[in-house]
Amino acid sequence: QEDELQYTLKRLVEGLGATREAARPGFSLALAQVLQAFEEIPISSVLEQIKEKHNLEKVKKKLVRNAAFGNFFGVMALFQSGRLIKDRKALLESIQLLQQLSDHQTHLRDLPRKALIDITSEVPEAVFEEVLFGNLQSDLASAFTSPENLHLLLMGIQRFPAVLKPAKLKKLFGSPTVVNEKNMPRLVELLQSAAKSEKKDKKLPSVAFDLLQVSLKEGAFELFWEEGVENRLLEEKSGPVSYMCYRLLGSALPLLSLDQLQMVLKGKVMQHYGEHVVTTQLPDRFKFAPEMEAYVDEFLKSCDDIERQLAVMIGFSTLTNQGCPVFSGSSKVVVHLQPVALQKYIDWLKDMFLKPDFDCCLDFSSNRQKQNQENVNTAQYKVNRLRKWIIHRLANIIESQVKKDESLVMDISRFCFFHAFFKAKKKTPQIRETSVLPSEPLDEQAHSVTENYFFGLLQNLNTLTVLGDTAKAAALREKHIHGVTADGKLWIFLLVQYANKLLSSQHVKTVKPFTEEQRDAWERALQAVKNLQKKENTSDNAKVIAFQQLLLLMAIHLFKNPSETIDVLSDLLNCTEKAFSKEPENKKTGNTEPGWVEVMVEILLSLLAQPSLLIRRISKSVFVRICPNLTKRGLHLILDVLDPYQEENEESAVVVMEESGKKIKSAQDKDEEGSEDSSDEDDTEEENDSGDEEKNEEVDDNFRSQLMNVLQAGNALVCGGDESDEELDDEAMMALDKNISALFAEQQKRIQAKKDEKGRMRKEKILRRDFKIKVLDLIEAFLMKQSENPLVFDIIEPLLRVIEQCMTSDSDKQEVDFLQKTANIFRNSLCRTKQYCKKVSALKEDLHDFVERLVKKACKHTHSSVALYYFGASLYLLRVLKGNTSDKPSSPTPLPEKQSNTIPQASQLLSTGCLDVERVTVLYREALTQLFTKRKSALTSSMFLDLFRRFPV
Repeated sequence: QEDELQYTLKRLVEGLGATREAARPGFSLALAQVLQAFEEIPISSVLEQIKEKHNLEKVKKKLVRNAAFGNFFGVMALFQSGRLIKDRKALLESIQLLQQLSDHQTHLRDLPRKALIDITSEVPEAVFEEVLFGNLQSDLASAFTSPENLHLLLMGIQRFPAVLKPAKLKKLFGSPTVVNEKNMPRLVELLQSAAKSEKKDKKLPSVAFDLLQVSLKEGAFELFWEEGVENRLLEEKSGPVSYMCYRLLGSALPLLSLDQLQMVLKGKVMQHYGEHVVTTQLPDRFKFAPEMEAYVDEFLKSCDDIERQLAVMIGFSTLTNQGCPVFSGSSKVVVHLQPVALQKYIDWLKDMFLKPDFDCCLDFSSNRQKQNQENVNTAQYKVNRLRKWIIHRLANIIESQVKKDESLVMDISRFCFFHAFFKAKKKTPQIRETSVLPSEPLDEQAHSVTENYFFGLLQNLNTLTVLGDTAKAAALREKHIHGVTADGKLWIFLLVQYANKLLSSQHVKTVKPFTEEQRDAWERALQAVKNLQKKENTSDNAKVIAFQQLLLLMAIHLFKNPSETIDVLSDLLNCTEKAFSKEPENKKTGNTEPGWVEVMVEILLSLLAQPSLLIRRISKSVFVRICPNLTKRGLHLILDVLDPYQEENEESAVVVMEESGKKIKSAQDKDEEGSEDSSDEDDTEEENDSGDEEKNEEVDDNFRSQLMNVLQAGNALVCGGDESDEELDDEAMMALDKNISALFAEQQKRIQAKKDEKGRMRKEKILRRDFKIKVLDLIEAFLMKQSENPLVFDIIEPLLRVIEQCMTSDSDKQEVDFLQKTANIFRNSLCRTKQYCKKVSALKEDLHDFVERLVKKACKHTHSSVALYYFGASLYLLRVLKGNTSDKPSSPTPLPEKQSNTIPQASQLLSTGCLDVERVTVLYREALTQLFTKRKSALTSSMFLDLFRRFPV
């Protein structure tokens, strides 16, 4: 045992100076583990072995590097074993060895100094004073010669304050404090050196953070910050030094008092940081903003002081570039704010919105902005930028996960709504938003920006979880209900109530005044909502909520687009009257007049084309609620949108109208024109050119004849056999040139017009496809919610036609997305659904015909990928027919208990339900025969394996 242990130590000590760099840390770690496990091994003896084996004085010159590393990793092994601090003799010798190794900077750089600081920081104060202080006294006295020595001194001042007292410091280097005016120039030089040496690490040098802490301890922070950091370090204009200053700022936040925070956040470092954020927008430039946000996040998380939290939030919110704060308006750091601090911050934001005060802001402009702002109304420009950021910040507070109550959410929502659509004439206590009038009136741009952010806020309210700690709120959260308050009221309803209060007030006015027709529609909508609320908690509750939600949404959109919304709202109000009328549907409407469901479907389809995400989501939500009332006619209105053949007819109609000078577009094309996918425009010109080349032959004859006429009119062509050499005079030549130029310009216009026309048609096709993708959401919702509805059978063939048309046509990315979504819905929401229609006895013959039609189409098709979907649809119908009870029920043959346990649903295997087994057997036998006899059959063996696996009977 003893021999093995000595051999192990010998091999490990030798390995500390291994030639391979990756091996040295491994040997060091192994030696530390051995020393930790066998405490009987004396630390001093191991240290002697290390010094003897890696003697720097006796080793050959080419092995000095290995020997230096052997000594260094040997000391580190002793330290990591945890036993070095307990052995005073070995500790002193290890420190002395590290001091010797500091001379070998060529090989070890600053590693010995860092190790020395780490070891010293772990030593008890008594051991430091009795054992190490005398040996380290020279290093401490020369603290201003290198960053490492300064770091050792700063660590000692913080770790051993009873030893390194001011009087002792004065003896060491002549002053009782480290941070003073005399030492400042040298301290700055050392910080600059540390920043440049550690720039690759992208972290704050330890010596800089320790100096910050010592300056606070000595009461000299203001001197250190203003004189050292702002007036000296920032002047160098070096990247590593600037980033060190930013990191000093972020690291200092938790350590500073309120007054110190306010000084730092209004200083040169903050302004320098703001300029960095503005000028590093290019993707390949290093961006410090995420790191600074992490510092702020950490500070707010660890700080419980409301005033200090508020000071930091306001400090970063007032660092502005031409009025716009450089701090992100969507930053998530607000989640750590105390409730009181959050409320004060919101109040400050609202006050700054109404009365922008740039005197409290640290505002700056980049050099390029200073050059371009000569012809700009700088004051109004700044105000608009600041207001835009504040509204974004307020709206984002609702979206964030910060702890908030309903009153705070409503307060922000009311504020945004009021300043989006209303102006205060004079103050009134009935309306809190008029208590402070804007010092700078909001212009049209400010109202428009606020309006956009308000509808984004409305989208967040629609998906907001129920707030509050009450039992009722908890119950609503368990049901995953969103968009309502704790008492069950819709957030949008509360805002509509507030809007109605504003419309009724004489002290405010709307930005876009309502016409008499629009005001009448508003009143009707509110009355309809009021009537619907009386019908809540009835059998029609889902339908009531659907209509209520859509009416409120359209009512509030009257403020945004009154002219476009009024027609939809009128149709919706009429539809509401029909839907809740006590008179039976068949009496109040004729066969030709659509029912309320069909009207509602048409309204929802028109709303789906809107660019607003909120409108589209609520439209889908409303459709889900009215699904049980959907009629065949209503379903076909949706399916007609997906019909590829109808699309071709629409495209030809559009072309004819355009050529006749009537520029008519569908509603969805107009609404979505601003949100087209620009990536599809890159290929347009190339395709147009190829298309125009094909049509050039038609144009050439006409253009050629026109050109001939122009040349003949100018006597520029030799007619008949006349070979006269008579030349045109200058005047005639100029007239001819003018006519030819006009002709070619006209021809160029015609070519460009054709290119524009083709480009417009391509864009319309993209918009139409995008609309179809959105309509697929309705189909999917219907299949998920009404899988047992017989109308599901009407969806099968339209989806198959879409799949077939997409697979057999040239496909771009959007077409592929459309195909994938359709195929996923068909496969997962239709064919593989666990629930299906259980009442098909009346449809038995039609469904058998449908199965026959699907199988025959699968057999006739040339593409296996398309035939697979037709065959899969037939299997779905087989499952429906087999799972339904026939008119003449027959008792299935019972199976043995063991067999029924091993075979899934064994009791149903012998039951055929409504399925005509003989008829479908003949059908699939013919298909199987075709698979084995026809060479180019689209059918595959996997189709029949699926059939036999699912229907073994």
